[in-house]
Amino acid sequence: MRPFVLCLAAALAAGGAAARDIESGPKAGEKVPALKAFGVAGAVEGKEADFAADRKDAPTVYLFVAAEEGGLPVGGRPLGRFMKVLDGEVAKAADKAAVVAVWLGDKAFDKHKEYLPRINMSLKFENTSLAAFDGAKSGPKDWAVNPDAHLTAVVVHKGKVVKSFAFASVNETDVRPVLAELKKATKE
Repeated sequence: MRPFVLCLAAALAAGGAAARDIESGPKAGEKVPALKAFGVAGAVEGKEADFAADRKDAPTVYLFVAAEEGGLPVGGRPLGRFMKVLDGEVAKAADKAAVVAVWLGDKAFDKHKEYLPRINMSLKFENTSLAAFDGAKSGPKDWAVNPDAHLTAVVVHKGKVVKSFAFASVNETDVRPVLAELKKATKE
């Protein structure tokens, strides 16, 4: 029985390591690709916009959120805490910094448009725009979003990717490295 428990523990540890090794998002140094999505709450509401073009050179954290068919994010409440902490800290990290969170999911576009205003009302974002992407759960072309990542965070400054983060699961402590990259990029 004991060898079985050790094997199970090793398998779980390996699975956790593999989950941390997910790659998602564009590579550092790349020009920010177009990001056409439907604005639901925030700077753009009720229409499709190119969020990357609208943000231009401003420091931005783009979040690509994997969602279920009903619109609920795969990350649930821990993701909500991550987003709320990021929303509160991003403006302190850099002048004119903001978050653009894009919900992804196959055939869930209409559900996202219904669900996102409730998220915004509940979490009371001040520095975050919410958008729904009408397309594959791998997200917009050229953003290289891995559909296995529950959340992809892409830190951008001056129209270039600073760093991409991929999370198989996320909580509010995961905000620290994202903010650290944003602060570092805007200080240079």
